[in-house]
Parts: sequence; structure tokens; C-alpha cells
Amino acid sequence: MIDVKSAPYAALLLRVCTGALFVTHGLTKLFVFTPAGTMGFFESLGLPGWLGLATMLFEIVGGAALILGVATRLVALVAVPVLLGAAITAHWSNGFGFSNAGGGWEYPVMWAAVMAALALLGDGALAFWPLKRG
Repeated sequence: MIDVKSAPYAALLLRVCTGALFVTHGLTKLFVFTPAGTMGFFESLGLPGWLGLATMLFEIVGGAALILGVATRLVALVAVPVLLGAAITAHWSNGFGFSNAGGGWEYPVMWAAVMAALALLGDGALAFWPLKRG
């Protein structure tokens, strides 16, 4: 059974925690790796460089949206293929463990599952602009 009193706070916790992680990853791409470095990394994987910029932008804007509770279901749903793509293109060859050199695929796959759960759960408590179903 779902505890209807605590479930909205569980969704809030997932939303804020994962949103903060997305923002952190996006800002790392922006300020540490730089846009040019991020594009170069994506190109080294055989992907178009612009996809690195799009990923960086999604992580920053999407992460902020999750923190605020803006279109949570939509952002979480879009994040699933982004994270699975990262698992396959950037981390698959590094093996399972994320502590492996270059980071394994376990972490982005787990994160994709969390995003899928959040898409199913919805905004939770204290959402700024939830998208209503129905």
C-alpha cells in the first residue's frame, strides 16, 4: 500500500535530490569541462558535439525544474532516455561498477529507474507548477 500522507514527501525528496545532482553535473560540464570540452568528449564517443551542449542545458534547466517542481513528470520522463543513453554511450564499456575508471553503467541506469519512478509518482509536495493529468 502507498502511504498517502508520506508519499508526497518521498516524491519531493527524490525530486530535490536528483534535481540537485542534475544541476551539479550540468554546471560541471559548463564550468569545469567547458562547453568546448563537453562537445569534444561527446564527439570522442562518436556523437555529435551539439548533443553535449543539449545534455548540459537539460541537466541545468531540467535539474532546476525538478528542484522547483515544475513539470516534474515531463522532465523525469525526458531524463530516462538521456540517462540510458549516457549508460550505453559513455559508461557501458567501463563495466558495471561506477567506481571503475570512467564510471560504469550502474549509476546512470539506477538514476534512469529513479526518474521513471518519479515520472510515475508525480510532483509530490511543494511543487511550484505541477502538470495535471486527465
